[in-house]
Formats: sequence, structure tokens, C-alpha cells
Amino acid sequence: MRKYDKIIIGFGKGGKTFAGFAGKKGEKVALIEMSDKMYGGTCINVACIPTKKLINNMRIKSYINAITEKNELISNLRQKNYNKISNLVDIIDAKASFVDKNHILLEYTNGETETIFGDTIIINTGATPIIPPIKGLKESKFMETSESIMAKETLPKNLVVIGAGYIGLEFSNMYKEFGTENVTVIERSDSILKREDSEIAARVLEDLKEKNIEFKFETSIEKIEDEKDYALITLSNGEVIKSDAILVVIGRRANTDLLKLENAGVETRENRSIIVNDTLQTNVENIYALGDVRGGLQFTYISMDDFRILKDNLYGSKTRRLSDRKNVPTSLFINPPLSSVGINEDEAKRLGLNYKVFKVEAATLPQAHVLNNKKGLMKAIVDADTDMILGATLYIVNSYEIINTISIAMDNKISYTYLRDKIFNHPTISETLNDLFTV
Repeated sequence: MRKYDKIIIGFGKGGKTFAGFAGKKGEKVALIEMSDKMYGGTCINVACIPTKKLINNMRIKSYINAITEKNELISNLRQKNYNKISNLVDIIDAKASFVDKNHILLEYTNGETETIFGDTIIINTGATPIIPPIKGLKESKFMETSESIMAKETLPKNLVVIGAGYIGLEFSNMYKEFGTENVTVIERSDSILKREDSEIAARVLEDLKEKNIEFKFETSIEKIEDEKDYALITLSNGEVIKSDAILVVIGRRANTDLLKLENAGVETRENRSIIVNDTLQTNVENIYALGDVRGGLQFTYISMDDFRILKDNLYGSKTRRLSDRKNVPTSLFINPPLSSVGINEDEAKRLGLNYKVFKVEAATLPQAHVLNNKKGLMKAIVDADTDMILGATLYIVNSYEIINTISIAMDNKISYTYLRDKIFNHPTISETLNDLFTV
């Protein structure tokens, strides 16, 4: 039986980074991945990187050329991830499941099996799309997930999107700008972006509708029936829509079904995400979980920070905690992108804070004109007593870059006046912080 100091299940951001780190320290490490098409994890192969590559090309390349370029990119990155650690750890292509808290059963594609031993086991298996129990959906040949639709080389003519969350809005905008004739978003609630600033969320909805993306709120799907070239989608209001692609993006759940966690005694929530403590340890002393599989924010940079916490607690000062994580920025890659950090005006009102609002229209900013993207609005919330920034919502071109500057200012308790008076190079989007905090 092969024995390892560390076994990592899943080749995601946090897991592969930890594997490389432990391997460099001279430990014997096994990194197990069920699919050789997932080296590097969800982000590189089927999420952040391919979608952002497509979004970057949606106005300058044909769909087929954009897909080809995307495929070349992820293939190169996948191989780069493999090569980076292949001489440091044992990379094992197999399905992994727990026998007990130290033993992992490996099932290879040729039918052979093997059991290996690990002193410490780290789970980094990510998340998988949720498919709702809609009559005829799973059976439909037109059903797609955010992962499968990007493998298609043909642009859908009519796209129905189930779910108006971040992924749904991102794909709706992207496929509309690539040239899909009709994009219809089906959403059970009465609006979009409920956790974002309501003024800016309304502006986003207005702009998406202006692109002829249709929204059907407070609506669900009763059934789906396939015809030869399209599906008939019956809505809860009785309306029937024809579509040659049905994109299901109502969320993602922890990818734990095949792990047989019960054999190791690892506790999970009702949604099968793994319960961890403040240092990412499960209820079983030698088993840890990183990234999407443990629930919470599903971003690759969160998985990377999970690695930092685990590294510190296994090898370092043992001081880093999940609860220390604050002011995490997020971005929605529509056009223009929407980025936020901290609280928004709605939350400040609800909390009864003494605050002031800073706001500026994108159309008044020189760099927005230079970049030919004048839509949008920037808002920031500042503590009226201390001048500390409480949060910001930026709906403007390149917002995903400057939101990090605001996050850093918040973490380091830097007054908004520093950004107001800071000398930025010109013309840049960064200098819009001068304008935002001067208004």
C-alpha cells in the first residue's frame, strides 16, 4: 500500500497550490483528480477563465473563433498546471472515495482499484451545477449548464436562461452580444441582484433590457418538451416559448456525492457541503476542506485564501482564521461590469448608520469616453463620523480593477480623503476615485 503525508482530493486552486507547497517541503503528496480535463480546477477549465476569455472577445471575434481561442487557452493552462507540480507530487487520475479517515479507495478508468493511506487528507472537489426538478428538463437534448454550453461551437439562435443570478446575467449578456437573436431570462423572484445596491441594480436591469434581453420575473417553468430542432417551454403563466438552448444556472452545490464521506465520519450540511471550523478542519481531526466544497462564496480567490489559512495552521504561526476575512470584493462581468465590496446604501439605511453617500455617473468621466463605454454609475458609502469607507458599488468599465483599491483602503482603515486627493496617472479608470470621492 502506498502511504502519503498528504492526500489532496481535487486539482482545484487551493488543493493544487497546497500540493505544490507540501511537495516542495519534501513531503510525500498525492493529488487525485477524476478527470484529466480538470487539471487546475473549475476556474481554469469551465468557469472564470473561459468565460472571461469569451467576454473579452464577444465584440471583436466571431463566436466560433472565440470558442477556438478559448479552447486553446484552457488547454495550455491545464498543461501548465500539470507541469508545474508533476515533479513534486504523485498526480493520480482516478475516482476517490473514503474507506475510513485515513484510507482512500482509488477507482481507475480501466476498472482496477487501489487503496492508499494518508496522514492528512484535504478535500478540494469544488461544486457542480444544480439541476432543478422540472418536468422534461433532464431529458431534453437542449438543456445546457454553464459548463456544457461553452463547449458548443454553434451559437444558439434562441436562448432561455433559468436563473437571474450572477452566472445567468453574465451568460445572458455574453450570448446576446455574440449575436444570439433572443435571450429570455426566467426568474422566480421579482427582481435581480437583490444583495446589491437597489439603485444600481435597477440601472443594470434597465441596460440589459435595452440590449433586448427579456426578463420574466415571478415566473417558473412547468414542463419542457423536445421537438426536432427546438424545445417547447411551458411557463407558469401558460406562455409557451421555443428555444434551441436552455441554460440552467440556478446555482452550484458541493461536489461530494462520490466521496463516501460517511465512511470517514465527516459531517456535512443538508446541501452536502462540508462543515469546517475556523481553520478549515472538519469534525475529523486529520481531514480538511478547501474552496467551493465547504460552502460559502464560490470564487477561486477564496479557494486560494483557504490555502493560505491551511498553510499557516499546518506549517506556520497558526494565527490565520476564516473569520479574519473581511471586505472581499466581487465582480459581475457584464458590460459594463458591476463590482462591489462592503455594504451598500440599502444596508447602511437598514443598520441605521450615520453615513454619507458619494455618487458619480460614468458618463461624466473622461476615461469612460476614451474607452467608449459611458454607461454606469459609481457609489460609495462613508462613515460620516470617521470618514472611513464602509462600502462601494461600481457599475463602470474596468470596475473589477479599481474595486480592489477600495478594498485595500477599507482593510487598512484609510480615509476616503486619501483616495480623493491621491495622484493617479491619467487617463485611467483608477483616477475616477478622485471624482467619486469629490462629488
